[in-house]
Amino acid sequence: MEPFRIDVPEAVLEDLRLRLEATRFPSRTPGEPWSAGTDPDYLRELVEYWAGNFDWRAKEAWLAGFPQFLADIGGQTVHFAHVRGAGVPGGPPPMPLVVTHGWPYSFADMLPIVSLLADPGAHGGDPADAFDVVVPSLPGYGWSSAPEGPVIGPATADVWAGLMALLGYERFGTYGEDVGAGVSDWLAARHAERVIGVHAAHPAYPPDERRTELTSEERKFLDWLKNRWAGGEGYSQIQSTRPDTLAAGLLDSPSGLAAWISEKFRAWSDGDRFTYDDILTTVMIYWVTGTIGTSFRAYHDDRFEPVLPVITVPAGISVSRADLGMPRSLAERTYADIRFWNDLPAGGHFVAKEEPELVTADVREFFRGLR
Repeated sequence: MEPFRIDVPEAVLEDLRLRLEATRFPSRTPGEPWSAGTDPDYLRELVEYWAGNFDWRAKEAWLAGFPQFLADIGGQTVHFAHVRGAGVPGGPPPMPLVVTHGWPYSFADMLPIVSLLADPGAHGGDPADAFDVVVPSLPGYGWSSAPEGPVIGPATADVWAGLMALLGYERFGTYGEDVGAGVSDWLAARHAERVIGVHAAHPAYPPDERRTELTSEERKFLDWLKNRWAGGEGYSQIQSTRPDTLAAGLLDSPSGLAAWISEKFRAWSDGDRFTYDDILTTVMIYWVTGTIGTSFRAYHDDRFEPVLPVITVPAGISVSRADLGMPRSLAERTYADIRFWNDLPAGGHFVAKEEPELVTADVREFFRGLR
């Protein structure tokens, strides 16, 4: 394991500037703005801001405020931030917590909750609720390498278990969103003896094998979910079936990459929540590492994922507005021991980034009874 600091070569930034200045923008398809994808006028403004006003070096300095490392776990390079909790002097040590992002996140999108979790006393909370927070970059994202085999939840969970062992944590809690929620679930399923509790903002939907005799409430929610995604799953289809074709365009075009990612931030958040700086920080991590293609592996390799078994470790569920109205009974088909449940009043798909205080409050409350 070795310390790591993000320091993008100036030549990479100069190449990016030239590409941005040479951007060719699409014409709008007839219809309402955003109805056919990323609005061209928005994209033009975003790219112009990126080329002329976005300060990547300032973002590097902000990211450097979170100690980062590279570790070799079973032949894979894992990049992660590791912030030790303040805790109570003379009291029990902070609880270890591994926090996992999803797509199209980067590890940076989970950082808004890190200081709140690591030092609650400095943010109006109880110092006894402190966590040692570990935020890895998923395999094939950012500075984490992609494995030789399929990128699936069980394999990543095993890598995370190895990482936490390397850091000296025999037992630990988990928090995850999107793909990261799946990794957390598999950690709980495969390493139950080590996982204190699993907290999910994106609880797993039960597989077909556990969807028998659905209640009317459960059917209503699943129908709502299906209608919510109608017309919006094209990105997933192409990432699953033609990831290399898509990556060829996005790796070569910063404006294309920004369009692909910014649409998801806008469409999946609870309102128009993110500034250009918020979006471009994540876009830049994909650009400078050239990892948009390998980030698609979780979609392409999903066909190799086994059925998630019933999870028996204690579970906490924070339901964001992305899963508005999810019945607890549906989650109980996967989580056998739900100790905490809260329907959040705000926050969409990127809930830790959108509502860090709400998420932090739920994580503290759930794990408080497990310390």
